[in-house]
Amino acid sequence: MAWTAPPARSGHPYYMHDAIYAQPGALRLVVRDNAEALGRTAVRLRQADRTILSGIGTSWHATLVGELLLAHVGRLGHRVRAFHSFELVGYWPALGPKTGVVVVSHRGTKRYSLDALARAKAEGGVAVVITGKGSGDGLAIADHTLRTVDQESSAAHTISYTCALTLLAALAADIGGDDAIRRALDQIPDHLAGLLGQRSWAELAARFAERQRYYFIGGGPNTATAYEAALKMSEANHATALGFNCEQFLHGPWSAADRADVVFLVALPGQGYERCLTVARAAREIGAAIVAIVADGDREIAPLATETIVVPAVPELLSPILAIVPLQLFTYHLAVQRGVNPDTMRADQPDHGRARALIAL
Repeated sequence: MAWTAPPARSGHPYYMHDAIYAQPGALRLVVRDNAEALGRTAVRLRQADRTILSGIGTSWHATLVGELLLAHVGRLGHRVRAFHSFELVGYWPALGPKTGVVVVSHRGTKRYSLDALARAKAEGGVAVVITGKGSGDGLAIADHTLRTVDQESSAAHTISYTCALTLLAALAADIGGDDAIRRALDQIPDHLAGLLGQRSWAELAARFAERQRYYFIGGGPNTATAYEAALKMSEANHATALGFNCEQFLHGPWSAADRADVVFLVALPGQGYERCLTVARAAREIGAAIVAIVADGDREIAPLATETIVVPAVPELLSPILAIVPLQLFTYHLAVQRGVNPDTMRADQPDHGRARALIAL
């Protein structure tokens, strides 16, 4: 089931907009609808010697968050690792029969993710998939399947990502028996609904529409948020965007930033906060604009920022579900500002359409 561009919408709201705003409702249902499958999957992964998470693109970003969720909430510690599917299939040795492999794939059509799943089965491991409804037939070999939402009409996956994160968090809570995380996860949809209505996202995009480069920076589980935001920018509005772990940014990339750029900083409470504070101080000295995603009452980074976006307080390992949403909205409205369709990944443009025909995924 290869993705094809949907019937074009001539302007705002595009399909991506609809998907972003459908997230609170989807998150309220996704754990409930998968409750039995989550329980069965948790039992099998608890018995495994090790668990491998695998995905590509947005799905790989979800596995990076899932790795920390399963390590801490699921109490798997160093027995869990996240791998890019291409690297897992092409460069890593045999998995062994007591390995659980969790493949995240929205559409179920990417060959290397399918290869990772087939490898798990061939080697006698437990194969699990987290995928959308109506995904490709290649995933049918999985022992356990967790379903997110109907296939998105937009190529810029948004609701699929937050639903995959939510299922990974619920799976970790089931494996580790963490009732506190379960309760916190139940509150996420309401927090998200409030966040969607917090401000005029179109005005924020208009303010920073002419920037030269867009940096997205976070730490810990929000390293994946930075990566994902930069990917959405490339897919949806085609701006020059870069995603970095906060410490990696401080080890050289900061020197490329200048006052024509904007730095989006995911600076929520946790181990990465102090390094994000250093990023903010450096960006301010350079003269770059700073958009900071912070907790309510932040007293150190907020005063340095050009704009602040306040995210409700949740456990740090769940914060990527919320933190990505303002960045999805910025990405979307920047596309509108730039006069491009965020849904098609430029498949409707002749040069990029020809390039896409050359790329087998």
